[in-house]
Amino acid sequence: MRTPSIATVEDLVRVLDEHPQWREAVRTRLLTRELLELPQRLADFAATTDRRFKAVDQQFAELNRNLAEFIANTDRRFEAAAQQFEELRRQLAESAANTDRRFEAAAQQSAELRRQLAESIANTDRRFAELRRQLAESIANTDRRFAELRRQLAESTANTNRQFDKLRTEIGPIKAAHAATSARAEADLMAEERGLTFVEFVEPKERWAMARGSDTGDISREELLSFRRADIVIRAADPDGAECYVAVEVSYTANGRDTKRAQRNARFLTRFTGQRADPVVASLQIDDRIRTAVAAGEVSWYKLYPQAFEVE
Repeated sequence: MRTPSIATVEDLVRVLDEHPQWREAVRTRLLTRELLELPQRLADFAATTDRRFKAVDQQFAELNRNLAEFIANTDRRFEAAAQQFEELRRQLAESAANTDRRFEAAAQQSAELRRQLAESIANTDRRFAELRRQLAESIANTDRRFAELRRQLAESTANTNRQFDKLRTEIGPIKAAHAATSARAEADLMAEERGLTFVEFVEPKERWAMARGSDTGDISREELLSFRRADIVIRAADPDGAECYVAVEVSYTANGRDTKRAQRNARFLTRFTGQRADPVVASLQIDDRIRTAVAAGEVSWYKLYPQAFEVE
């Protein structure tokens, strides 16, 4: 079997497309173990979070069941106390009637009944006071348990958010680099949409040489460095064969910053080379605020496919 010849990046991409089994080996060499293990770590973290939320749900269900049982028991105790109190009132009415009929004969008995009644009322008041105390204590305990559960849930949520923020921070640069790579792979299509023919990429060192070979006294070093670090610069040819350029900025959602950078880089290319240069933003979507610029032809939008932002 003839060994493929690799002289350019395009040759490398073509060979990897022809030999998918090599792609995994290249990726294993290029990516760190942490990045390779990141999908599994993310899955493990999601499973752990699901288990913790299920445990919190079970705690809430158990707490609701206990509270319902306590309320039912309290209602039964209040109902029993009410029945006892009603019986006492009935007995009092009966005693009062008997006392009216036989006041003198039952004077001593009436006094004893009044004493017993007073004691019974006092006991009832004490029992109600104790019930109120127990109920207040139970409510306070329930509130504390709910407060602790809310605190734990808030802490768990905050930890989960921090983990997701960390993952987004770690994955963001990988997705951006993946999107830039995908955009470079479609550079010929970007040029074709402008009615041009792709020739080659203008790499950072050549861009810097363009700038150093021109009068840049009115341009800040920061702008020149930003031009050198532009996402993509394409050398192309128009239908007449004349050399021209395409300045591309790549992002998930193209915004005003991307548009201004693409337009500025195109102006620098025209200034440094004297040739036509078109600004392009390549993204999955665009900010509503720059749709007017796209519609007016001030900048072109090349729509990337969603898979360009997926990390394999």
